[in-house]
Amino acid sequence: MKNNTMKKVVALSMSTLLMAASLAGCGSAPAADNAAPATTDSNDTAAQTTDSGEAAPVASGDIVDFTFFAGMPGTEINSGNNEIQDMIAEKTGVRLKETWLTGQTVSEAIGSIIASGTYPDLIDGGDGCADLYNEGVLVPWDEYLASGKYPNLTNYYTPTEWDQFRQDDGHIYWCNVFQNTKGAPTGTAHNDEAFWIQARVLEWDNYPEIKTLDQYFDLIERYAAANPKTQDANGNEMDIIPYTCLCDDWRYFCIENAPQFLDGYPNDGSVIVDFEGKDPTIVDYNTTPTAKRYFQKLNEEYKKGIVDKDFGTQKYDDYITKLSNGNVLGMCDQYWDFQQINDALLTAGLDKQGCNYVPLGLTIDEGMENRWHTYGDTLNTASGIAVTTSCSDPDLAFSFLDKMLDQDIMNLRFWGVEGVDYLVDENGLFYRTPEIRAQVADPKYKADHMCTYSYLPQYGGTSDDGINANLPEEQPSEFYDKLAEPLKKCFDAYGAKNYPDLIGSVVEDVNATHPWFPMWSYSNNLDTSTPGGVAWTKMGETKHEWLPKIVMASDFESEWNNYMSAYEACQPEDFLNQMQEELDRRVAANAGN
Repeated sequence: MKNNTMKKVVALSMSTLLMAASLAGCGSAPAADNAAPATTDSNDTAAQTTDSGEAAPVASGDIVDFTFFAGMPGTEINSGNNEIQDMIAEKTGVRLKETWLTGQTVSEAIGSIIASGTYPDLIDGGDGCADLYNEGVLVPWDEYLASGKYPNLTNYYTPTEWDQFRQDDGHIYWCNVFQNTKGAPTGTAHNDEAFWIQARVLEWDNYPEIKTLDQYFDLIERYAAANPKTQDANGNEMDIIPYTCLCDDWRYFCIENAPQFLDGYPNDGSVIVDFEGKDPTIVDYNTTPTAKRYFQKLNEEYKKGIVDKDFGTQKYDDYITKLSNGNVLGMCDQYWDFQQINDALLTAGLDKQGCNYVPLGLTIDEGMENRWHTYGDTLNTASGIAVTTSCSDPDLAFSFLDKMLDQDIMNLRFWGVEGVDYLVDENGLFYRTPEIRAQVADPKYKADHMCTYSYLPQYGGTSDDGINANLPEEQPSEFYDKLAEPLKKCFDAYGAKNYPDLIGSVVEDVNATHPWFPMWSYSNNLDTSTPGGVAWTKMGETKHEWLPKIVMASDFESEWNNYMSAYEACQPEDFLNQMQEELDRRVAANAGN
């Protein structure tokens, strides 16, 4: 068992070693898809390189099967019978069997894995990463990053960023694989939180300017009154659900944290950081006047029948099914939490009916700035991909993770096979036809053919050719061409070229303007070893219990007061004080740079 109070090893920061390895991997070396990183001499199963620098295919009998568990729901591919997975295996020497979270919370799943004593080769434990670390079942990354054998991984973050992944014993045990841009940023999506609304609702009202929470619900109410029914892809009549919320497990953030955004602040997740004064100050968004107004509005809409009557008890799968059916007009959520419904809407033809969602950057009052969209990468050090001590060949595991960032493998993972899953024009630009888009959205085709390895290291931004986006959804031409006609009309009506344009957030590099951002990267790692961590745990339990109750309350004022009493009993000041200490530390560290 690791000692959570162990002092961080500071005799020699690995920054120096990482910098040396980083430099060794740079210089005038060819592009990543022309140079496979070396592996240990003893690792005869790893892909070898030819004189030209291309990875020589690995014989099928030499391919090693690794297992991977991700603490998130996901869709399994036909592992061992998937075309692109086999192509990647021939290039890397590894075939990865992915297992996803099903029927459990993350903490329950990680608890079960720990209790069994049987671990997959690789794991992303989500909020349970700290538990895995405390059990001593994760392989330290330091020597691998410093070895020079895995340059893609070493260069994936700067030495300073890698240092932020260190645990209290001084070692790095995981790597977050999202929000990492290579080359020029190409983002077309709003992957963050927003109040979402179907494109057809905006079209029905002649594309009005919707700036506030009240205006949003006014539009939804009027549309639902005029259009109480809709049809599914087969022409079957369904009742409209004007607005739904998700309260299931940790996803209760969908109902819980809107007040910080409605007050114009970015997604620090667990707190507001008031940066208007001389010294940035922690503010509890759960108790602001805006928080009360927001929940009172939900209560009013629930009483009117606008808020889904089953919102408080529905599970995530129920929620996704409802959104995929096309009869939910709006909700508040992070895009990554529901983006899979786009394929379902396309396959069912509901995209042509305007059932896709667009984000709105609402504030509590008109005339306020909004910061729903985060410009720039967000470094999340709280969780990520890890190699376990059960892995029989860690060298091969790190080689595999490293090769995931080779450009040719990135293209295979996210674009597919040239000539089959995408085409290339005379200028070298990747594109897809409507027929190809329908094909790659088909569930069976994805299971048999596509292999994104979506929770392994990856890049956004531009590829090594300087022309194409690493991710198809970020290819500007592909992004617009893929839009269903109702979405194109919506974008044109608002003069928007992408989703960030639609949401209209303050355009700023949040990492420069808010050097402490995001505070959730600290609070996500809190446990009950400190008074602040105890308070944080109790606050979460209390909000999870009480927020649905106050939305459904017959007497809002009375129930809100009961909720505030229960909340104050959690001693949130202990949590807020600890967050202020961390905020002060981050501000001071930035001042010293």
